[in-house]
Amino acid sequence: MAKLPDPVKQSFFLCYREGCLKLLDQDSLKKGGLMVEIEPRPGEQHSYPAPKKDLLAVAVGKKSKTIVDATTGWAQDSLALFRMGYNLTCMERSPVMSALINDGFQRLAQKDWVVNRELQVPTLLSGNAIQLLTHLSFSPDCIYLDPMFPPKRKKSALAKKAMLVLRDILGDDEDREALFAAAWQATGRRVVVKSPDYAEPLGGKPQESYQGKLLRYDVYIK
Repeated sequence: MAKLPDPVKQSFFLCYREGCLKLLDQDSLKKGGLMVEIEPRPGEQHSYPAPKKDLLAVAVGKKSKTIVDATTGWAQDSLALFRMGYNLTCMERSPVMSALINDGFQRLAQKDWVVNRELQVPTLLSGNAIQLLTHLSFSPDCIYLDPMFPPKRKKSALAKKAMLVLRDILGDDEDREALFAAAWQATGRRVVVKSPDYAEPLGGKPQESYQGKLLRYDVYIK
């Protein structure tokens, strides 16, 4: 079990449990810890390719083929897009989250439905997405951004443990404007920004916007 270095809080630990890499703190030691969940979330399709019907699919564009998720985090949106049949490249700046994502993708590559279809699991690039996007060797159809915005309230009883931990590790993305600029330069067709419903549009007025219950997808099209 290895203790995580600064700037991550010293109460977090990475360790292998039950065949996968997990992130633990004092509160989750007895609960098993957190890992990148590779199974569909409640309400998501288990079939492959999954139907492109939800707001995420509409925002990234059903005709898109290549997508870069520049703010992968716990990789749940990336995995949902992968199950829809998109070609995914993922970026993550936190070495801790990159290790967890890499473990999740390794487990995904061993799933029968992935092996039997000879599917290529998402590619993971570790590092600052602004720099990675600047040196991207191809122009993806869509670049997807889900940056950390300052919370509307200091604390929320509804916030999930995984999101609280992610905020502790990453903090707010104060360079999100520069990230959007890099994404706009690198994309071939569109940039999609996922944001909380209270946040101002990151790239100015979008051409399209899709409102969910607590979040919004702003679409910028070249």
